Amino acid sequence: MRFSALRTIKRVLGFLFFVSVINVAHATETDVLEPVRPYVAKLVTQFEKIPADRQKDLNKVVAYINAKLKAHETAQLTFICTHNSRRSHLAQIWAETAVAYYGLEGVVAYSGGTETTAMNSRTVDALRRVGFSITDSTGGTNPVYLIKYSDTKPEIRGYSKLYNAEANPQSKYAALMTCSQADKSCPFVTGSETRIAIHYDDPKIADNTPEEKALYDERTEQIGREMFYVISQVIK
Repeated sequence: MRFSALRTIKRVLGFLFFVSVINVAHATETDVLEPVRPYVAKLVTQFEKIPADRQKDLNKVVAYINAKLKAHETAQLTFICTHNSRRSHLAQIWAETAVAYYGLEGVVAYSGGTETTAMNSRTVDALRRVGFSITDSTGGTNPVYLIKYSDTKPEIRGYSKLYNAEANPQSKYAALMTCSQADKSCPFVTGSETRIAIHYDDPKIADNTPEEKALYDERTEQIGREMFYVISQVIK
């Protein structure tokens, strides 16, 4: 009986810690930049658009985050695509925005590539259309964009870098592969604890066509919807 009671107490204390870490009280819309809020309000009503098989892939990310939080550790998410130019940036920015919206602590998002080029200007334009405030702070061929998504959180520094660049975690992180090319060309992701494929179609295929703007907006919305789904499942 004595040992049974101790086990029960440990379970209760662990649960209370988990609840305190993820701050489940309510979504904190005011932590998201005001011009972005109407777009977010739309995203959080769209989870039914995510197919069941896709939810299974995303739930692997949810499980990783939950396991890290239950272990009293930070869940570090590094989104990886080939050039760290489009999809990986969108995923990082939306993940950080969702974390701010839901008031979640202990989850940090990063992005990187297997090669470097630049954060594509079409990606920047798509994010600006959503309402994010973005400033080119350096210029040059690989500018550092300061991406403001919240009035209370630090700006995200958006630029193309390798997934294992100094600015990113070197160990104990989840490698989230956002494109199939990077997934195939990088069979081993140095320092990662787990590797999860969440591939997205590249909006690059519409560059310099009449469909360019629409496809970038479509991919931005899809990734935003799925990152908000992931974080919404964590807080449950």
